[in-house]
Amino acid sequence: MSGIEGKVVAITGASSGIGAATARLLAQGGAKLVLGARREDRLADLAGELGDERDAVAFTAVDVRRREDLVALVALARERFGRLDVLVGNAGVGPLSPLDELRLDDWDAMIDINVKGILHGIAAALPVFRAQGRGQFVHTLSTAAYKTVPGQAVYSASKAAARTLTEGLRQEAGSSIRVSMVSPGFVATDFIESVPDPDLRARMNESKNAMAIAPEAVARAIRFAIEQPADVDVNEIVIRPTAQA
Repeated sequence: MSGIEGKVVAITGASSGIGAATARLLAQGGAKLVLGARREDRLADLAGELGDERDAVAFTAVDVRRREDLVALVALARERFGRLDVLVGNAGVGPLSPLDELRLDDWDAMIDINVKGILHGIAAALPVFRAQGRGQFVHTLSTAAYKTVPGQAVYSASKAAARTLTEGLRQEAGSSIRVSMVSPGFVATDFIESVPDPDLRARMNESKNAMAIAPEAVARAIRFAIEQPADVDVNEIVIRPTAQA
């Protein structure tokens, strides 16, 4: 199955930013969507916007730190649409801070969501894809997986770990399961609002306002990976503003 129309796509982190932009773009292409995020009220609004009366959008509250939530997301896709074609692992957090600040709770959150969240998605969807004989994982990562800067060490480590997991999954998946990763640079989302230090947050907002690309640009990259023919596996896309070093 190639193209977008009729594909059943589950998206985590779907309530805002890249996830919501991806949902809108795929809906325009005729995909059937299963949306997951912690903010269920926003999911309900998005589903209404996309026209859930066409019976092509389902949603449920998902916290990717909870394996059972990913299992429920995949189960909802199968219950509502009979199968799952693509899982877009898009949920992520980045409360950046220097290591000296010892923000252990923030470190835990980045590992639990950015790394274990990917693993929980794999654990939920891989057996289903094996049973179906086909499927695709698309993971939203970050250019931070390739290069770190001061204040970003734990976030970069979490994204680098997710990149390694995704590549390992690709190598083990075989020819019937496609595995893609999309790594954006600065994107105009509310991601920076989780940065605890007000000075760092202000500097990052200045950079974002100066050069960030729209979430729709990343959504187009995700769509590109999904719409390829079954024998074409787009493994890795790095997308950043032209002004970003």
